[in-house]
Amino acid sequence: MFRGEGTPSEATLAAVLASNNVIMERIEKFLTLLSEVVPGSCRLNVEATRVLGASAANAEKAEPTESEADLARFAALEKELHERMNPYLNTDAGTMSPFEHGEVFVLDDGGEVDLDLGNYERFLDVTLTRDNNITTGKIYQSVLEKERKGDYLGKTVQDWIESVSQTPVDGKEGPADVCVIELGGTVGDIESMPFIEALRQLYFSVGQDNFCLIHVSLIPVLGVVGEQKTKPTQHSVRELRALGLTPHFLACRSAQPLLENTKQKLSQFCHVPVANILNIHDVPNIWHIPLLLQNQNAHDAILKQMDLVRVANHVDLREWTRRAETFDNLTESVRIAMVGKYVGLTDSYLSVVKALLHACIACSFKPSIDWIAASDLEDDSAQSTPEAYATAWKTLRGAACVLVPGGFGDRGVKGMILAAKYARENNVPYLGICLGMQISVIEFARSVLHLEKANSEEFDPQTPDLVVIFMPEGSKTHMGSTMRLGSRRTLFQTPDCTTSKLYNNSKYVDERHRHRYEVNPEVVGTLEEAGLRFVGRDESGKRMEILELPGHPFYVGVQFHPEYKSRPGRPSAPFLGLIMAATGQLEAYVKTQQNGSI
Repeated sequence: MFRGEGTPSEATLAAVLASNNVIMERIEKFLTLLSEVVPGSCRLNVEATRVLGASAANAEKAEPTESEADLARFAALEKELHERMNPYLNTDAGTMSPFEHGEVFVLDDGGEVDLDLGNYERFLDVTLTRDNNITTGKIYQSVLEKERKGDYLGKTVQDWIESVSQTPVDGKEGPADVCVIELGGTVGDIESMPFIEALRQLYFSVGQDNFCLIHVSLIPVLGVVGEQKTKPTQHSVRELRALGLTPHFLACRSAQPLLENTKQKLSQFCHVPVANILNIHDVPNIWHIPLLLQNQNAHDAILKQMDLVRVANHVDLREWTRRAETFDNLTESVRIAMVGKYVGLTDSYLSVVKALLHACIACSFKPSIDWIAASDLEDDSAQSTPEAYATAWKTLRGAACVLVPGGFGDRGVKGMILAAKYARENNVPYLGICLGMQISVIEFARSVLHLEKANSEEFDPQTPDLVVIFMPEGSKTHMGSTMRLGSRRTLFQTPDCTTSKLYNNSKYVDERHRHRYEVNPEVVGTLEEAGLRFVGRDESGKRMEILELPGHPFYVGVQFHPEYKSRPGRPSAPFLGLIMAATGQLEAYVKTQQNGSI
């Protein structure tokens, strides 16, 4: 459990070892709070659906988890609660490398969490909080802090999960009817052992009718033979059973549909009925997954397992069918140049990709994303890697629009500035998010104001022309949870701007933030005199939130991260504007909004 040099104190070891029992006590309290008796009935009002990871990657596990939860929603169960358990030792995802773990998803309350919670919010159309995410590090931190303060002293440890249990994520009142908990990681990981033991005791205490265990596993195929291999799943189930948990269902991820003999083998060696082996194979788009599960009668089987058949209505997936068919029938695509720092792992920009998908579908186009490593656009690359340099510029020039997403550090910044300059000078639709907005300010100051040394304090703190500065309230010594995080209000300074019209002529907008640096308010006047407009500011009026360039088809920068709140059927406004501009639809849309506001 411990990494690095040094030996922990006896008190520290005792506190960490005590955490196993603490977790069990907390989940028991969680169940007690949730298990209110329905009037006129002797059965519990709460059922627990547990989804445990096996050998599949997190991004693959999220989709069946969301789809099973969605089936519960469409089965007309009144209220639901979601918990995500991450066994890693980090307190939150805020300081994790995007190259290794994918993007950091930010919640309304400022919680920095795993990208799976973003999948939950988008797929289920719910709003989560940091309390819906539990990590081993968060629990150990709480245990150690209380031990150091002397708070234990025989007292029962209280946990945030108690308050979470009283607030269903779908906004309804009262205790939840269904609690969906995903335990990430791989069966056998030492970090997840306390959680598995706690769930084992929970299973025993609530009884089989109130507990449904769905084990998610990958079914690989050997390239030469083409055989679907079940051994990894067999071993993970055997390990899970040795820990006291027997799966009721297997959710098997595979490239192709499972063969009947594969299901028979899984059933025989994993002690799971064939009817309870669910296959989530590759599909044309994500909206087919709930339909795929429905075709396997997953909803009926899960409801039967949890004795909910009497209270559930027929599953209605007509909206999902429409979405799936709409995407399948799209024939035209729009090329989008994504110029970023972490393009080596596309999960680093997962929410951006999803927001582009939502916007493209609303415009009746399929997204075709061209990933461009920002460093490949730089002059140095022309000497060191000429082929990559030529390819990057050819790709950029062939795109219908340019998007520069967020990031940290100076690597690739020169390339991003060149991309912003290309889009500005050639009237190519441009959207800069967080760092992307700051990049557009730096480029404008250098090219239009002729401030050759204009830069951000993040990249060159000694420059005489600081156009982007470190926020006064930030911390330069502590990295975790010290940024400007969560939902903040942006006020539009004028109704006569494209962004306001994209937000349905709203006077303000609430969007999620994650940044340490901001546009220097001392240079705002000079920038606006040169033609740049800051059409959105925070409630104090001193912090720049949205910029536009008049006369350009679409040149917008936003300090916030609009991708986090994009939903299927409700695309994020800045992304919608970018795709509309790229496909020649923006001008007509803006005129419609102008007529509607008169």
